[in-house]
Amino acid sequence: MPEATAPRAAPLARAAGSRAPTATPTPRRSGRGFTLVELMATIAIVAILAGTALPSYRDYVRRGQLPEAFSSLADYRVKMEQYYQDHRNYGSSACADASGGPAWASFSPGASSNFGYSCELLSSGQGYRITASGKSGAAAYGHSYRIDHSNNQTTTVFKGTTVAKSCWLSRGSEC
Repeated sequence: MPEATAPRAAPLARAAGSRAPTATPTPRRSGRGFTLVELMATIAIVAILAGTALPSYRDYVRRGQLPEAFSSLADYRVKMEQYYQDHRNYGSSACADASGGPAWASFSPGASSNFGYSCELLSSGQGYRITASGKSGAAAYGHSYRIDHSNNQTTTVFKGTTVAKSCWLSRGSEC
């Protein structure tokens, strides 16, 4: 059974000399593509997210490289103490410099990609200070850590700023 349709409304009466009303065509969206406003809003959101996430990511990468220095410095300290037990000094003119000295005396671990290491003698060979400095190009660049014969761990440069802290800083500026 066919459905009943509503009767059409009667056309409005026109005044004499007036034109027939014309329908304004509405723009049709074909369903493809985006408007400029939509694109600009998306770009703004992505820019805000990137502006927030990128510094956090860089800090995350930097903090991930610092343990290399901490573990290598602790390892060198143990090796220097073993050297002292065998030779009764940490070296005569350079760290661990006895003839036939250990292979590690160059203080350049093979797996070190983020830090460079150096050692200096103190108190006529009865003390030493080993320094780890971030290499240029690494996220750890601008960091410098030290350890000495008394196991004093110090931070001398942190995030490019000279500091004097009696610990190895990795995150904040306090021990």
